[in-house]
Amino acid sequence: MDPTDTLFSAARAVQARAHAPYSRFRVGAAILDEAGAVHAGCNVENAAYPVGTCAEAGAIAAMVAGGGRRIAAILVLGDGEALVTPCGACRQRIREFAAPDTPIHVAGPRGVRRTFTLDELLPASFGPDNLA
Repeated sequence: MDPTDTLFSAARAVQARAHAPYSRFRVGAAILDEAGAVHAGCNVENAAYPVGTCAEAGAIAAMVAGGGRRIAAILVLGDGEALVTPCGACRQRIREFAAPDTPIHVAGPRGVRRTFTLDELLPASFGPDNLA
């Protein structure tokens, strides 16, 4: 199976588990790490809005908890007609574990709509290498 298809399947499965009673906007994300393992996360909202967790942050936490340290690719899945790209905070979270050329696949219910590199979504970014 194509790695992007695997990511899409994982994101779709976890999107259904999102806790989104306030926005009713469920998002799923799946990461392929440097060892080929897939880690998924969904958005988790909180009554003390906007306290909550984005799907991408959940997937990153799952990756780190599972022993992964580098994002080889990530897929973000949301409903609706507009592209559901990572928010600014999640772009920076992704940057912590990804290279500028890391693919970020943006998907809708029927599949990938567009693929960006991290550098396209977060140009001239600050990351761990700036602290070396």
